[in-house]
Amino acid sequence: MAIVSPTPSPSASFNYTRLKQPTRVIPFPSSTTTRVAISSRLKSSKPLNSKKDSFSSSSSSSSMNLEFESDSDSDYELQYEFPIPRRKKGSLVYVTLPIDAVDSLGKVKRVKAMSYSFKALALAGVEGVVMEVWWGLVERDAPLSYDWRSYLEIVALAKHFGLKVRPVMAFHSFGVPGDSCWIPLPHWVRQVMIEQPDLAFSDRFGRRNGEYISLGCDVLPVLKGRSPMQAYSDFMRSFRDTFQEHLGITVTGIQVGMGPAGELRYPSCPSQKLAWSWRFRELGEFQCYDKYMLASLNACAQKVGMREWGNGGPLGAGNLMQNPEETEFFKSDGSWNTPYGRFFLEWYSGMLLLHGERLCMMAETIFWGTGVSISGKLAGMHWHYGTESHPSELTAGYYNTSIRDGYLPIARLFGRYGLILCCTGFEMRDSEEKQMHPLSSPEGLLRQILLAARASDLPLDGENSAARLSNQSLQQVLKMSRFYSDGLDELFFSFNFVRMGQTLFERDNWTRFTEFVKQISHGSNFQAKLNFGGSELCLSTSAAKKVRVALAYC
Repeated sequence: MAIVSPTPSPSASFNYTRLKQPTRVIPFPSSTTTRVAISSRLKSSKPLNSKKDSFSSSSSSSSMNLEFESDSDSDYELQYEFPIPRRKKGSLVYVTLPIDAVDSLGKVKRVKAMSYSFKALALAGVEGVVMEVWWGLVERDAPLSYDWRSYLEIVALAKHFGLKVRPVMAFHSFGVPGDSCWIPLPHWVRQVMIEQPDLAFSDRFGRRNGEYISLGCDVLPVLKGRSPMQAYSDFMRSFRDTFQEHLGITVTGIQVGMGPAGELRYPSCPSQKLAWSWRFRELGEFQCYDKYMLASLNACAQKVGMREWGNGGPLGAGNLMQNPEETEFFKSDGSWNTPYGRFFLEWYSGMLLLHGERLCMMAETIFWGTGVSISGKLAGMHWHYGTESHPSELTAGYYNTSIRDGYLPIARLFGRYGLILCCTGFEMRDSEEKQMHPLSSPEGLLRQILLAARASDLPLDGENSAARLSNQSLQQVLKMSRFYSDGLDELFFSFNFVRMGQTLFERDNWTRFTEFVKQISHGSNFQAKLNFGGSELCLSTSAAKKVRVALAYC
């Protein structure tokens, strides 16, 4: 039976009072607390005296202006210098469920096969599973009408096998119509977007991307009287109330979706195309041409007395597949590093930071005192990391260049609200990527993000970007996890393997994976979650065969 929540008050979801304690019940190491001020000028961030933030529902996009006050940009120049873990040594391993674990009708697919999977994972010493909870499936038909039954069933199944669950609040869509797996936004949201096309992001060519609602209208009542922020807040509140008995026990962490693919970024390149190897040359497109984003840009430009800067994104940004050095904006001495370029990139990245802060604030408020950790995810836009301007990062909203650290402000934001930072690409190696894309550096980008996390005292969730189970890929994960954790007195690193499927349970892959779990758990601390008899460190031959046969479903 669907669960219907009462109609919220107009400002129910984003008039907050900052809580005095973080969501997470274990304190972080002490660090300086900073806050972000909102106004019109675009500079760097510095600590403010105010201990309280407020985002009023009466704000409109046209008056949504950003100010990051500071005397200099030194805070975000390239510079580097947890809760108590469940194990003194070693890291926890989670496995992400198949995207279509719940089908389009809201039913769990292949429950028996999933049971075998969970038993195998538990025997291998895996800590738990990551479960995407799709907005488009739970609140599919009508506002405030939620159907959590399938996800309750998965949580109960995981609990039966002693596994923990980390749900992902998936406020984005997956795939496109005609794909074998297409999970759209809720039907009623798509109807509103048809009536109001500017709720979707748009690039300079007028191409709209409906993966995620434009953050330019975050606090505007565009969804049948509610704002997107209210809709996200109501969804998370309903989740909290429905799963209350599991929170802090079986459900131990919540990842808050913050954009396309759940990542805090703009849809500069459609998510379904990021896996195509030739797309790694794409510069991406600035997503600032819907009327809400343009209104905010125009207001900011007027505030600094440069009205002509508010008409749209940068000129001379080139074509998607163009060499950055052949463009006026992205070339080494291009306009990205001029007063106009700095203005635009501060505004563009600042809007993304503001969106992230609203979601962090909501999640902290909703899940405070429940015993669950909260995390947010960053993308790994690595394919122009070797250039001066880093085009693919800039268009995604990360103001990261050869002379400016775009990830430190995000890490500090997460730190202020006690979030765990999730980042991807742990299995990727420069030696492989540079053969196809000489300017790419997934290792360099990941190291920079990890250093920002360490500098901000952030616990970390690592992920792989592709389900590769070669010895080289798994050893690379271990290498990058050590890069983050070496020298830390208190380790909190966990790894999400993406994702569970038939390939994982093939004989050779399963052998390598179980050995990887043992290695990352530091051997002596490795421990199977269940005791079904026999070795704790591996499945019996007959059990492994049974799992491989049963799990031929993804």
